[in-house]
Amino acid sequence: MATRPKGYGLTSETKNKIDSKYDDKLAGEALDWIKKLVPDAAVNPQQSSASEVHAALKDGRVLCKLANAVRPGHVRRINEGQMAFKQMENINNFLQLCEAEKLTPVDMFQTVDLFENQNMAQVVTCLHALGRKVQKIHPGMASIGAKEASENKREFTAEQLRSGEAVIGLQAGSNKGASQAGQNFGKTRSIMD
Repeated sequence: MATRPKGYGLTSETKNKIDSKYDDKLAGEALDWIKKLVPDAAVNPQQSSASEVHAALKDGRVLCKLANAVRPGHVRRINEGQMAFKQMENINNFLQLCEAEKLTPVDMFQTVDLFENQNMAQVVTCLHALGRKVQKIHPGMASIGAKEASENKREFTAEQLRSGEAVIGLQAGSNKGASQAGQNFGKTRSIMD
């Protein structure tokens, strides 16, 4: 892992802002969900600080097992080695599952966010987003978070769309035929040379 300087100014402010988004309670819920789906995972929901979550998930093996629990056979080979690129490959395999489950890019994290402990809040966000997707795709499986909203697409005919053009929306208000011609409030403004 590369050593990074602490940073000053904008770099430090950005890092502090990212770190302030981390929530131990949400991380604990995510670890508890992982423990339900992968009972042999070495995660402890009571140890949910950013550094402890990083230590539990850094090598990507737990995430690969989680991916296989959500979609059996997704990760064919889990790398057990301690080499950095092998561990990052495990994390990437998990992220490929997230893409396959159609998580939005906003909910996903990048490999270095987890591997180098740069943005653990985004890692927890991704786990919660996957937990919401699992509710929809596999209803009987353990999940976390609120139920994901479903699309309610509506189709209108051309006649229905035309009938709406004549209606003034209530938020726009109505002046009931009044005009502003001749209205004068307060002292008039005179421009003199």
